[in-house]
Amino acid sequence: MLVMLAGDTMLGRGVDQIMLCPAPSKIFERGLKSAVDYVALAERRNGPIPRSVPPEYVWGDALSDIEERQPDFRVINLETAVTLSADHVPKGINYRMSPANLSCLSAAAIDCCVLANNHSLDWRTPGLIDTLDSLDQAGLSRAGAGRNDVEAGAPAILPCGRGGRLVIHAVACPSAGVPPGWLATSEKPGLNFISGMLDESAYALAETIRQERQPGDIVVLSIHWDSNWGYGVSPYDRALAHFLIEEGGVDIIHGHSSHHPKAIEIHRERTILYGCGDLLNDYEGIGGHGAFRPDLVLVYLLRVQADGAFAGLDMLPYQLKRFRLCRADEPDRRWLARTLSGKCADFGVEVALGQGGSLTLRH
Repeated sequence: MLVMLAGDTMLGRGVDQIMLCPAPSKIFERGLKSAVDYVALAERRNGPIPRSVPPEYVWGDALSDIEERQPDFRVINLETAVTLSADHVPKGINYRMSPANLSCLSAAAIDCCVLANNHSLDWRTPGLIDTLDSLDQAGLSRAGAGRNDVEAGAPAILPCGRGGRLVIHAVACPSAGVPPGWLATSEKPGLNFISGMLDESAYALAETIRQERQPGDIVVLSIHWDSNWGYGVSPYDRALAHFLIEEGGVDIIHGHSSHHPKAIEIHRERTILYGCGDLLNDYEGIGGHGAFRPDLVLVYLLRVQADGAFAGLDMLPYQLKRFRLCRADEPDRRWLARTLSGKCADFGVEVALGQGGSLTLRH
């Protein structure tokens, strides 16, 4: 099975404004007051950005690259509410995209959107309900949020043609800035939530995953954890990942929240992506954190055996420019390979330049 995985996919705010049917542009930030300002910042850096773009625009070069490799499933962390609601949480940064622009996900044949993150409830409960309804109406599977705790904790289940299933569980952690008050309960919509420590929430999650698993399943745990910046992997994250593989039967840990790619580990022949980095956003006109090269992003193509064991990982490198994915040039590919290899060294793997402009994991 070949699974495409990507990190934070932020299609709101400035990105939404260049699409066919943008949400109202008003935002509630300390500095800027309109989402259109983020378009202007990006144009100042990289040149004019077209308006009323077709749904496939943001995917740029990635669309044909992914199609060429024909993954069985495509999974992203959708880092924005899908709503026209104006009832925002006063948290400083609020992301929303218009439900009418969800065709941009269909254009890339996305199968599953993870919602367990720190922006799904930016527009309070009405915004979350709009998001759930919009994804359902678009025929997009989702995981990690719901109208109650049962729905929020239910995995996305994607049948495979040969009889197996890709089962995607999703959770959010406070270490990624997710308010504990966003936890779904029997009476309140919200997110699937764990503490991020080896406590009763981790044991309950492992038990849930074990109970759901059927013969032939490949199990993904998508987890929103840790800060936006920094390559370090905390001992708590590593212990939790190992525990969920060993005791929960997870085959793939799909980590996100970091704005740049982080280390990769193969543990007991199971894959841990500690931080996939951003995929799409409107940040290119914002300064700071340049040492992390947040303009360089990766699409992960993970091949697993029938029993879930690691069989290979290629990464497609892109540069975000004018709100779309452009193939990274050779110096940038080399920088990514060298940087990631250095961060992966402690985990016994390395990243090298692969064929066709890709990066590949050597294990």
